Amino acid sequence: MPLTDALIRQAKPTGKTKKFFDGSGLYLELTPNGAKYWRLKYRYANRENRISLGVYPTTTLAAARKARDAARALLANGTDPSQQRKVDKIANNLAHTNTFEGIAREWHTTKSSNWSDSHAATCMARMARDLFPWLGNRPLVELKPPEILAVLKRIESRGTLETAHRCKGIVSQVFDHAIATGRAECNPASALGAALQSKIGEHHSAIIAPERLGQMMRDIYGYAGTPITQTALKIHALTFQRPNEISGMAWAEINLDAALWTIPSERMKRIKKHKANGIPHLVPLSRQAVDILRDIQPITGSGPLVFPGERRGRSISENTARQALRSMGYTDHTPHGFRATARTLIPEQLNIDKVVVERAISHGTDEALGSAYDRTQYFERRVSMMQAWADYLDKLRNSKAAV
Repeated sequence: MPLTDALIRQAKPTGKTKKFFDGSGLYLELTPNGAKYWRLKYRYANRENRISLGVYPTTTLAAARKARDAARALLANGTDPSQQRKVDKIANNLAHTNTFEGIAREWHTTKSSNWSDSHAATCMARMARDLFPWLGNRPLVELKPPEILAVLKRIESRGTLETAHRCKGIVSQVFDHAIATGRAECNPASALGAALQSKIGEHHSAIIAPERLGQMMRDIYGYAGTPITQTALKIHALTFQRPNEISGMAWAEINLDAALWTIPSERMKRIKKHKANGIPHLVPLSRQAVDILRDIQPITGSGPLVFPGERRGRSISENTARQALRSMGYTDHTPHGFRATARTLIPEQLNIDKVVVERAISHGTDEALGSAYDRTQYFERRVSMMQAWADYLDKLRNSKAAV
């Protein structure tokens, strides 16, 4: 006989568990302490199973019957209700606990093992500043293109177009990671780049007109700032290495008698594996560069760094040279721009193979060939090139051509 609410309410506990059957496997289990549990008994794969459907009166008789009917519909389709419940629980947990921040941090941990420490830190800083405050607590699978675009537009509104595009790339990679690990089915960020403003430029600002370069060299040699900053600017121009490599230059890396600067692999722009196991980058020093470094040696030579900053044990900031150039009126040239300047003018003005220049600026390094490749294939040619470049800069600086 089917159950009624009145019968259930009137049922009193005894010294043992009692069962009240409703039909089609549904029954109410009354425990000695008076608790009333809904159970469903069924057979699947020739085995008897039971699942719980709730507690009376929170789960009413009508709700219990509805849950029973849903379970039996699963059975009719060949699905075990108990297993389906486990799947649903996992899916529900994923929907609520797999937030954008959680998956983004997991992606970062997975990928950053092969990144340089600086790149890993920069990526995490971008997420923490520009993405997590607005997307972090949201379940990733609930994020749609308009919501993501609104966050990217917020970044864009600051005028930081490069950062907006970088963050779009990060969000897209996080979704790709979620897809690969079975927690998302599509990437709503993949096409959002088309809705963002185009980046202003892909290259660092650089002066490539010989006359203006000559004027800038005259201004650098007449710079009224500190000797450390002036020397750093000169080394930028003469060696055209990356700003962080120059600002962090150590006396232990320099052999003035051999006219050679050896930048350790861990200080180069390389993936983590190559930082740890790669060869150092050799930078031949022109006579001018050696003389400039000898001039600064009495000032900073007692410490480990060629260009020490105001904070003890720290080098000057990479921004120091940039601000010095701006103070002289060069808003269209950055310290990194010296690389583009050399890359453009050395082949054009000195007729030196661009491949040699690329190697000098540490582009296209073949790590597998090691130091023998570095020395026998290009090193001697780079020695000549660096001297020719220094002489060319002196020629421009000493020229009376008007800008």
